[in-house]
Order: sequence, then C-alpha cells, then structure tokens
Amino acid sequence: MSVVVYGFINSLILALFAIGFSLAFGVSGIPNFSHGALYILCGYITWILLTKLGLPLAVCIILALGITALIGGTMYQLILRRVRGMPASEVMVSLSIGIAIMELLRWGGLRGGSVTLPPFIDGSIQLLGVPVDYQRIIIMIAAAALVLGLWLFTHFTDAGLSLRAIAQDEGAALMLGIDSDHTAVLAMSLGSALAGLAAVLILPTGNITVEGGYEVLTFAIAVCVCGGLGRWFGAVLAAFIIGYAQMITVHFVAAAYHMVVAMLAIVIILIAKPSGLFGRQKELEERV
Repeated sequence: MSVVVYGFINSLILALFAIGFSLAFGVSGIPNFSHGALYILCGYITWILLTKLGLPLAVCIILALGITALIGGTMYQLILRRVRGMPASEVMVSLSIGIAIMELLRWGGLRGGSVTLPPFIDGSIQLLGVPVDYQRIIIMIAAAALVLGLWLFTHFTDAGLSLRAIAQDEGAALMLGIDSDHTAVLAMSLGSALAGLAAVLILPTGNITVEGGYEVLTFAIAVCVCGGLGRWFGAVLAAFIIGYAQMITVHFVAAAYHMVVAMLAIVIILIAKPSGLFGRQKELEERV
C-alpha cells in the first residue's frame, strides 16, 4: 500500500513540476529551460520574505508568486521573444538564464540544506494504513484543484480560450485578432507562476537547494516529452506513468535509480513515439 499511496503522491508532484512548462511551451512554442530555476527562485524568495522580513506565510507566498510571474513575463518580453522561432537559440538562451539564476543563488549563499520552508500544517494521518504527513495531503488536494482550475480557465475564460487558440493554430488565431505575443507573455507568466506554486507546496517537504532546480527541470522535461510537448493534460497522465514507475523502482531496486527512470522514459518515448504518448505532432511521419 505504501507504493500505491506514495506513487500517487509522487505522480501529483511530477504533474506540478510539469504543468507550467507544458503550458508555456504549448502557447509560446518556446521550451522554457529556466523552469527549474524559477521553481527554486520562488521558494527562496518566499523564505527570504518569511525569515528576513517576518511577513505571514500566506503573504510571502502571494508576493513570491507575483514576483516569479513578473520575472517570467519580463524574460519573454525582453529576451525570448527575440529568438522565438529559432529552436536552438530558444533552448540555449532559456537554459543560460536558468543556470545564471541558480548559480547567482548559490553565490548569494544558497548552499547545503539549511534553507527550508515550514509546512502549512504539522502532523500526519493514516491513509489506507500508510502514514502521510499533512503537507503531502495538501499537495494532493492542491494538485487536483489546480488541474480542475486550469481546465476551467482554458475552457471558460477569454484569456484561457486565447491560450488554446494560439496553441492549436497560431495562424488562424492571428486572423481572429488574437495577439500572439501578448498571449505568449500571459502563458510564460502563468507557467512561471505555476512553477512557483509547485515550489511553495513541495519545498516544505525538503530543503531548498540549487541542485533541486536541475532535478525539477529534468523531471518536467521527462513528463512533457512522454505526455506530448505542449499538451498539459497529457503531461498529467504521463506524470502518473513515470511517478508509479519511479516508486516501484525505489521500492524494489534502490532510491538512487529514480532519476534513471525519468531518463529512460525520455529515451524510450523519443524512439517509439516522438510526439509523446498523448501528442499529435509528427503523427504522419510516425505512421510512414
């Protein structure tokens, strides 16, 4: 039962890692390789506001999410927009920004495991006979609410419908008067905020470290590649496949192999179905 329960929790954590990356890529077409850096940055900003300024945790989280969203949107406006449509440049520029952010944090003193966020609620409960702390229960509830809220946002709001229109057919969306750059800024800001939201939910279960940013980016890419790049709901489904595969490997083999599972998933999917399990790109080439 521990594999079942913690496999479910691990899958939701992977989904939280990947949703923002997938949403931003689906709309802007730019793989935001600074995603992991924004995750760590949001957690670190929250910690600074909490410990240095003494603000309430809820206020710290709201401010940190706003700052992270602003950084993501500004990053697109000032830098990424200029290389949009050049895949190699998009990857190199966004990855360079991410590495710069994380190494600046390391230079600023983010080392070791001394930087932590407090859990929202202390204590634990028994879930199907398995002890689970309240913070992970909150992660489960928040992840389910986020998936539902994102679906409602993209189906029943003007901004969400604009995101879907650009993601499905940018040319047709432009003919209907939807500004692709403004929509891409919104998507990048929202994707950055989602990375930050994942951080403030998940980081209380561990420490804030620079290396964690690289891991988050790796897991986000693995989930998105398996689910289909740009298809955030496919990323959620792929998160459960990888999440349970990781938990089974950790339980029956060794914990050190959880990253290997993610890497193998990328290799296998790119060989067998490059568009991803739930993707629609390159389906004609795959059939041929």
